[in-house]
Amino acid sequence: MTSLAFDEDGVDVEYEGIDFRLDKTLIEEATGKPYPEVTDHEVFKLVEPDPTLGGEPRQIKDIIG
Repeated sequence: MTSLAFDEDGVDVEYEGIDFRLDKTLIEEATGKPYPEVTDHEVFKLVEPDPTLGGEPRQIKDIIG
């Protein structure tokens, strides 16, 4: 199971028992969008090759709001 914890500077990720951090700049470069406009679904897609996505995507600005 993958878990994501968002803050103003990036995302703390737990993926298959491994903890790591995706910095804001890396996420912006990977998505081509400003960090606040990136969705949680887009971040899941950066972490997992074929994620199971549920619910509506939420922008990071709404999550950390």
